[in-house]
Amino acid sequence: MGSAASLPRIDWDRPWLKAWREPGQRAACAVSAGVALHQALNAVQPAPVCFAPQCTLPSGEAYESFIARTRLCPTREGAHDFFNGLCWMRFPETKRKLNQLQAAEIDAAGIAPVRGPVRDALTVFDENAAFLSAPQPLWDALTARDWKTLFITHRALWQQARLVLFGHALLEKLLAPRKAITAHVYLAQPPLGTLAELDAWVAADLSAAKLAAKPFAPLPVLGVPGWWPENANFSFYDDSLVFRPPRSS
Repeated sequence: MGSAASLPRIDWDRPWLKAWREPGQRAACAVSAGVALHQALNAVQPAPVCFAPQCTLPSGEAYESFIARTRLCPTREGAHDFFNGLCWMRFPETKRKLNQLQAAEIDAAGIAPVRGPVRDALTVFDENAAFLSAPQPLWDALTARDWKTLFITHRALWQQARLVLFGHALLEKLLAPRKAITAHVYLAQPPLGTLAELDAWVAADLSAAKLAAKPFAPLPVLGVPGWWPENANFSFYDDSLVFRPPRSS
């Protein structure tokens, strides 16, 4: 059995948790009542995998290969695997595609001390990615790391934007929000639509070749207008340790 202490307190009113609130609250309530995390996740809604205790993973077998082979997802108690489970529910096609790409890379190259560019990018995506639909001026400012233009000059354009966090490690870190927490925005602008449509679009867009090119742009998420009260004061963006300029050539 799990325990109430296996999950920290989660503030479901945070704007970045909107996509996760409905299944997340139900699973968290079950865990707080003493249900093991894998059982709580299985009871919430169907997913492409069945969640199982971590001990299900055989010694010596890669986690991603085991999931691809068995459709079982080894799950540890705690917030990290809690959000991973929710991601399998909310983005089933994307998670399945990531697992297929990981398993294919492992089949081709085995497990080595150095993962290689595709597996590195797959890990970054799975742990820390976010999806942005936004007007082009916001995209241009983001890719240029022009933070003043992104968050101040074009601040009103954020009303036409939609940012959805995907990475389960990113969501876990935001349980204790800090200014420096940064998402890797996937450099492919999905159309606005339902979460299921976003999931299908991203899964279709993902490929090993595209990921090898590291298609990400950094975005300090607490800078997003409306996501953190302190950024209403524009001096919030003067922190060069967080809102870093582009790397020089």
